[in-house]
Amino acid sequence: MHRRTAPSLAASSKVAASRERRARRKIQNGSGMQRSSARSNGSLGYVQRILVLTVSLIVVILILFWIGAMFHLSTTTSQSEEGRMPAIRNNLLNDVPVRPYDGSTNPYTSTALAQNPYLGWQPTLVSSPLGSSFSWRQCFKATPKSDGTGQPAGCRENPNELGDAPKVEKDWIPDVTMVRTMAMYGKDKDGNPFPPPLSRELCENIGVTGGKNGDSNKECLNQAMIHRTGPLTSETVSITPSNHYEAPSSVQKGTIDVPAPKIMCLVYTMADAHANRIRAMRDTWAGGCNGFLAFSTESDPRLPTISLEHDGPEAYDNMWQKIRSIWRFVGTNYLEEFDWFFIGGDDLFVMPHNLKTYLASLVYKDGTDPKTKEYFVGRRFNPGGRDPFNSGGAGYTLSQATLRKFLANMDDARHCSANARTSMEDVMIARCLNHLGIHYTDTRDANGRERFHPFAPGTHLHWAPPGPGEEEDWYEEYNREWGVLQGKDCCAPDSVSFHYVKKASMVRHMHALIDSCDGTAAD
Repeated sequence: MHRRTAPSLAASSKVAASRERRARRKIQNGSGMQRSSARSNGSLGYVQRILVLTVSLIVVILILFWIGAMFHLSTTTSQSEEGRMPAIRNNLLNDVPVRPYDGSTNPYTSTALAQNPYLGWQPTLVSSPLGSSFSWRQCFKATPKSDGTGQPAGCRENPNELGDAPKVEKDWIPDVTMVRTMAMYGKDKDGNPFPPPLSRELCENIGVTGGKNGDSNKECLNQAMIHRTGPLTSETVSITPSNHYEAPSSVQKGTIDVPAPKIMCLVYTMADAHANRIRAMRDTWAGGCNGFLAFSTESDPRLPTISLEHDGPEAYDNMWQKIRSIWRFVGTNYLEEFDWFFIGGDDLFVMPHNLKTYLASLVYKDGTDPKTKEYFVGRRFNPGGRDPFNSGGAGYTLSQATLRKFLANMDDARHCSANARTSMEDVMIARCLNHLGIHYTDTRDANGRERFHPFAPGTHLHWAPPGPGEEEDWYEEYNREWGVLQGKDCCAPDSVSFHYVKKASMVRHMHALIDSCDGTAAD
């Protein structure tokens, strides 16, 4: 049997050393792989960080871009909603916002009548027992101060036809758009025509007491060619921007159609005028105003009229305090709803569409906006350089911006006569506005003819200055700075208002001549 012998010590040492070297090489090779892997992993982490940062930056940029886009969109929308204007003359005129009623559908819905039960109401037309023998001339025989009690049936003036006024709450806010809505629709809620039709007889010559001669008012309307500038309920006006006294030569010539401005007509009165003068206004020209409200000694939601408290007594000599209460009430409740606010007494005859045409032409010429530009519009008077003002008798108009400024300063006792008790309300408000830097506008046409009139048409047509040795005329004095044109040049064809039209029958006569006689007024 063959026996294996043990290796020698030297041989064993060589083998061990060889194994140690191989092990070391493996370890070294492994460490190198680890270092290589580490270097590779380090390069990969750096790239990943770059990618993450790049993606993050892109996301941030996209978010910022989105936020900027949303802000721009909201700003643009807000500006367009707050100052939306038509695309004419560089957006100088206010666009008319969507109205709740445009005349195309029946406005007397259950919802509308729940809000205002008197929407669509008008007095029943009482026929004369004389039948076809009745003449409107009988209605002119009453004195100007008559409350209509003795007026014959058919004249539409008797208080019994109106009845008692319904009661209202103390904090009642009138629906001032009621008459406009009815005029736009053309019928009351029972289907009767509104405004109520007028007799063709009112197109004839009718003197101030009903005679067939001496109709100086009709004579003036014919000779001065006074006419309406458009239908009473029209929502547009045709303006001639150059038809202003001493208008710059750069002003556009010719006629253009623009949206009609929104006006609120304010009338100060007494309860005994409700059945005659106020009813006559409501039945004729009031529907041409976007808002109409009479301020009286008794509230009546059917007309509408409202009674307001004010400092001092209800008296002519305290008219200024009544006017102050009117402006405060209107400014509090209706300031943002209308562009212009026209005010006058209950003996005023107004052509609202002519007023809208003039005001639209004025701001177009000036390149302004009545919401931001102060205007004081009417018939200017200058009593020898003392307190120039607009005639209260002819009626005057404040732009929305002017009313806003007046409201902020009306309690200034020193400059705005807040505590004064006087009948000179027109002088008081002019004095306040003058202090605020708001002065009257020259409202003459391009030929120097006046548009706002402190007398009835016939008075203006036949007015003449006093002769040598005759007593001075205050009217001449108040107009000395610019003079008074006489005869047919007294009044612009697009005249706006006439004062001292005291009889309800004369209001209807003049309205018929201007609005519905279709050229027969010259008979």
